[in-house]
Amino acid sequence: MNKHIDAPNTTISRDTRELDLPTGNLYESVVIIGKRANQLSAQLKEELNAKLDEFASDTDNLEEIFENREQIEISKYYESLPKPTLMATEEFLNGQVYFRNPSKDVE
Repeated sequence: MNKHIDAPNTTISRDTRELDLPTGNLYESVVIIGKRANQLSAQLKEELNAKLDEFASDTDNLEEIFENREQIEISKYYESLPKPTLMATEEFLNGQVYFRNPSKDVE
């Protein structure tokens, strides 16, 4: 997941003319970015859950779970990552998102 860290961590102003260049339509671009953000969010959630599942144990009591330093560090790392929307926007603007519009493919 380290490939996504190059996105900004905070919201930044965007030139809407830059966003609609790849598609010719701002709203279509926003939909593509939104769908990619959903994919990234699901991927991050799966990765986080897989890493945290390694710490799951039937015999641990509640205090032991909260004191697990490694688990806390993993959670902090994922919390510090840029939001999926920001990652998706960067990918879209850098031409790293494949998309197509089936209605435009029909001739």
